Amino acid sequence: MQKVKFSVVSYLNTLPFLYGIQNSSFLNDRIVIDLDIPSVCAQKLKDGTVDAGLVPVALLPQLPEYHIIADYCIGAVGDVKSVLLLSDVPLEEIETIMLDYQSRTSVTLVQVLANELWNINPQFVPASAGFEQQIAGKTAAVVIGDRTFPLLGKHTYTYDLAGEWEKLTKLPFVFAVWASNKPVNQDFIDDFNKALKLGLEHKAEAAKLGVGRGVPETDIVDYLENAISYEFDAAKKVGLHKFLKYLKKLP
Repeated sequence: MQKVKFSVVSYLNTLPFLYGIQNSSFLNDRIVIDLDIPSVCAQKLKDGTVDAGLVPVALLPQLPEYHIIADYCIGAVGDVKSVLLLSDVPLEEIETIMLDYQSRTSVTLVQVLANELWNINPQFVPASAGFEQQIAGKTAAVVIGDRTFPLLGKHTYTYDLAGEWEKLTKLPFVFAVWASNKPVNQDFIDDFNKALKLGLEHKAEAAKLGVGRGVPETDIVDYLENAISYEFDAAKKVGLHKFLKYLKKLP
């Protein structure tokens, strides 16, 4: 049987998924995994380097074909704690927002929020490695993933983008879904869902996979238990549909 090639985001929030996959027969028998940042994961699926992945949802409209293959996602109901706009001035005084180079969905979400909720018109600038150190004055930045944890409390204003989305829409936000660029048989999907569910039932054990990344284990457990919402349920599907509609309005 030919193995399915996956690209998976290598952040703390995917640890339960990785735990479940590693503790099932999937990893060795049926799939091959590349660990990537979200923007690379998106590009690999787009150019066909991989067959499936945990895909930033902002990429979905750019794919010629996609199939959502799991009942689980990376989502949030309210604050997510790891997708932030950091600033030393309030929203109305921000002139420039640097956009995290590791992100596809979050840097689009901040533009939606600027237009639809905050009513601000800053300059959006693509950023490169080390940009977090350039937040100062009227220059703010979107920072995502594990790098947000050491930055908490370092700037006067912190806007959680998932929480801001909930203010705008009263809906949860979906950052990434499991998707393939070609059809996948139902037996594979059923077994894959079982593997993911196994990981979600062992979040405390999964958190141990993140030890050594500069975040205390107790904080990782709290993050996995209380900040990330993994079920791709009806409310999240509505939230995703609404976000994709907003994308169409962006220049």
